[in-house]
Amino acid sequence: MSSNSMPRPVRFETWRLATIYIAVFLVFTGLLFRLINLQVVQNADWTTRAVDNYTNDVSVPAPRGIIYDRNGNILARNLASYNVVITPAGLPDDESDIQRIYRELSALIEVPVGGPVTDESLEEAKLFAACVPGPGISQLVALQDTLAPYSAVKIKCNVSTEVARIVEENSVDWPGVTVDIEPIRDYPTGSLTSALVGFLGPIPASLEEEYRAQGFIPNRDKIGYAGVEDSLQDILAGRNGLRVVQIDVAGQELRNLEPPIPTVPGNNVYLTIDTRLQAAAEASLIQEVNFWNTYFGKVRISSGVVIAMNPKTGEILAMVSYPTYENNRFARLIPSYYFEQLNQDPRKPLLNNAISAEFPPGSVFKLSTATGAFNENIVDLSTIVDAPGQLLLCEKFNPNDVCTDSNTRPFVDHIFEKKPEGFGPIDFLRCIAYSSNVCFYKLGGGYGDEIEQGLGIDRLRQYARALGYDELSGIELKGEQDGLIPDPQWKRINTGENWSTGDTYIASVGQGYVLATPLQILMSGATIANSGKLMQPTIVREITDGDGNPVEAWFNPDPEIFNVTDFQTEGSYQISPFTPNLKWDVTVTPIIEGYSCENGFCSLNEDELKTIRPESIAAVRAGTRLAVTDPLFGTLYDVFNDFPIAVAGKTGTAEYCDDVARAANRCNFGAWPTHSWTLAYAPFEDPEIIVVAFAYNGGEGASVAAPIVSRVIQAYFELKAIDIAQGSPVTEP
Repeated sequence: MSSNSMPRPVRFETWRLATIYIAVFLVFTGLLFRLINLQVVQNADWTTRAVDNYTNDVSVPAPRGIIYDRNGNILARNLASYNVVITPAGLPDDESDIQRIYRELSALIEVPVGGPVTDESLEEAKLFAACVPGPGISQLVALQDTLAPYSAVKIKCNVSTEVARIVEENSVDWPGVTVDIEPIRDYPTGSLTSALVGFLGPIPASLEEEYRAQGFIPNRDKIGYAGVEDSLQDILAGRNGLRVVQIDVAGQELRNLEPPIPTVPGNNVYLTIDTRLQAAAEASLIQEVNFWNTYFGKVRISSGVVIAMNPKTGEILAMVSYPTYENNRFARLIPSYYFEQLNQDPRKPLLNNAISAEFPPGSVFKLSTATGAFNENIVDLSTIVDAPGQLLLCEKFNPNDVCTDSNTRPFVDHIFEKKPEGFGPIDFLRCIAYSSNVCFYKLGGGYGDEIEQGLGIDRLRQYARALGYDELSGIELKGEQDGLIPDPQWKRINTGENWSTGDTYIASVGQGYVLATPLQILMSGATIANSGKLMQPTIVREITDGDGNPVEAWFNPDPEIFNVTDFQTEGSYQISPFTPNLKWDVTVTPIIEGYSCENGFCSLNEDELKTIRPESIAAVRAGTRLAVTDPLFGTLYDVFNDFPIAVAGKTGTAEYCDDVARAANRCNFGAWPTHSWTLAYAPFEDPEIIVVAFAYNGGEGASVAAPIVSRVIQAYFELKAIDIAQGSPVTEP
């Protein structure tokens, strides 16, 4: 090889270099686009995530409003409940010091320290709610330490004031251990007013989204479950406050990021009831129930209702539903065993039977029949109606039915067993005073040539609705039922049968398919007592803020909850400051449909409306007064004859056959069990109180319900005299 030969030059391939440049360019271009996308396009999203990472919204619970009676007595309030809590991040670093704190605290609050912390014990601790016996202190703190070490965990709830004081005194020796003050609802009057006041409970899972939107925190905040705690939830709850704070990775608060939004306390609610009269009504009802149950040697009367109202203003002065429940047992949590016990009770103590239970009204319903018969000129004050002990009625389901022995049945009067010949010829006022079934059979359904055409079911329904039946009242409580005044169409749909003449007869005396709530019966009597004016029944007298200043509020019933129909003149009404709200005046407002007959066919005319004449109401009022003053057969004579104030009223003994009676094999034709009713008002000339009493399976109204009403009216006037003597007539509007 020649020494002068040169090495062959390496040939460089430019395409390889180009490939490297292109690859680098693409990588940097991709990084550039990614950077632009993150910094420009998605800047807002990533900034929000970064802010969210160190931002925490702290909801500050608002104090719930207080509930008072009309005299300022507290029915529901907030009390301080002391909870012993531990913040894991505040505990000492030395494990021996931590165990010493656990041991000393355990001896004080009687919560076990707990064994070694293991994965299994932590998983088990997750299954328990706060303050529920089970996990030890070690497990509770260790679990909280893994979740949010700067947030406190409840170790023992609702400790005594003495225990809370000891914990605070040892705060230096027990770092990380503090006392948390939590408001809980307290009901000083307890079961006496629980049907009206109700109770609180946790937010249901199905409503979490709705309440979160309103600023509530599930598993912390509570909402109303019954009574005014439920129906006036928006008024009582107030609005939670909000703090936006910066936190570190461990959850410790560093500073406020925004000015705090203060809480808005709930408004206070003053109810129309007088707790003293409420107590008298409950005691009167229970006294009568116990007397008759002792007399018969068994539980004959299982439940009852008493309602007192001012007929001129619609204010409910007392509303007792017996049996009831103790709402203080629901203050912290709802015990499942107690709730199930109440829920399974056939007497339904969780319901307010004054508005939620429907019963046959019996003879108290005759006020509707009497009003309609007089207003339609079927009868007048001079009319004499023959009232034998029983009628034999040919029951027809079609006008062309032929009368035979098979479709002829007796319709007896309530006095038949004592006086088979009945009352004999009596006038209209004594039909009411004596509560003659036979008389009202004829007024309602007609009878031969004596009363050729009675009121009929269509017109009877019109007058019953005018007095407050067959519609919800719109009172500020949920769960109200609307009762039932049947008509031929209803019967065909629900039973598949035609309406019969017998159906009209028994509906005229408040039996058969007729159903009503105690409140509806009270409203019917109040309309008569108040000379035709039906006032909006209310349990809310005033709403005030925390400083006691009246707050204007309106009650707007949700049609889906309260089922308010266009039969009411208005769908909303003012509840504070209190102003009586007139639903309608039957002597002024034309709400009775016209009625005409052609070729034997009669029908209502909705285009032709009329009022109820004042003299018709006056005649019925006179009949209710005669029930007290007539010594012969006045149904309330024995109870109110010596009463110092003029009283008027109506009794009722209503046959029934419900599931309870069927189970006891008591639904025997001619010997059905009966409910006891009495309705009375006073003073007669210018009524300021009307009371209805109901006793389930009580029997005769004059014997059982009437004494209850008498004692409640007596208590009302005694309380009024006391208030006047003290210079504070608080029971009057």
